[in-house]
Amino acid sequence: MTQEAKMMKSDQAGSAAGKLRALVVAPGRGCYNKEELGYLARYHGDKSDFIEAIDAYRRDLGQRPIADLDGQGKYSFKLHTPGENASALIYACAMADFMDIDRERFEIVVVTGNSMGWYIALALAGALDERGAFEVINTMGSMMSDGLIGGQMIYPEMDENWRRDNAKTALLDKVIDEVNQEAGCELYTSIHLGGYRVLAGNEAGLTQAEARLPKLEERYPMRLYNHGAFHSPLLQEIARRGQQALPVSLFHQPKLPMVDGRGQIWGRFSSDMERLHNYTLDHQVVAPYDFSQAMAVGVKEFAPDCVIVLGPGNTLGGPVAQTLIANQWFGWQSKQDFSEAQKQAPKLIAMGNPAQRLLATGKA
Repeated sequence: MTQEAKMMKSDQAGSAAGKLRALVVAPGRGCYNKEELGYLARYHGDKSDFIEAIDAYRRDLGQRPIADLDGQGKYSFKLHTPGENASALIYACAMADFMDIDRERFEIVVVTGNSMGWYIALALAGALDERGAFEVINTMGSMMSDGLIGGQMIYPEMDENWRRDNAKTALLDKVIDEVNQEAGCELYTSIHLGGYRVLAGNEAGLTQAEARLPKLEERYPMRLYNHGAFHSPLLQEIARRGQQALPVSLFHQPKLPMVDGRGQIWGRFSSDMERLHNYTLDHQVVAPYDFSQAMAVGVKEFAPDCVIVLGPGNTLGGPVAQTLIANQWFGWQSKQDFSEAQKQAPKLIAMGNPAQRLLATGKA
């Protein structure tokens, strides 16, 4: 029996002893908004050493401390959404939430994340140590501090029951193809995000897409503020710079299994650090991130009893639920199934939701 199999058996024994098997999901950019201001102070006043370590690193670089950002009296798009600030804030909130999960109740069997959440997942699993996590997240988050490269927009790919709408899928594929035939236009699939598709492109490509996609719910297509063209060929130079700035030596064998944005599993004793470095700082920077596939593999391969989504915020709750519905996990086949089940005994626990947070931590 391999070490992986032995550890899997140990995990199952833990579940049999009464613990719930949990898949933990780390959020990406765009989840620290007006409602999340003060999240660190509100929930993590007991983690001053952790927060101060991040702030000492940032002060050395001439960056604003996250304690100061989190403690502002008013939320500011200009201050809180740039990558160099948003990435550090989100990492700190998510990592601190992970520390608070009740290990007496939950056996964490696998971790994954959406987009920037992959960097956080590396930290959760121990593939990056505390210092390495600061370095990777702060470095990659600051890469476009001198100016964004391209942008992103989001568009629904589902019906009102949170099930895949094949007509919308075909439309998005058609628009991407048509826009890329226009001179000076670039448009790509950036993220498969549950019931949504995130597109990345240059300004000309995004403008063309906005003109071609029907308006839905008076919201979509929606531009994502202060987001570059993540997970697209437009970031080839960012990938090159990231690989130069961040050595392979930062990466370690993970202590928990991880599922990446292709649905590949990185095992606890069998991960190749060169390949992990290459995937993290090349492939996932310039190629589509399939969060839907990551979730499908996570639930099918590790059979969790519940899914815990780390804060801040709860913007990832819907896409996670949509992936669970697509895979009929927990018996859910529609938005109604999900909503009714959540009222009885939540199996999707969002730590950014105060009521559900208690379920994950056992403390207010």
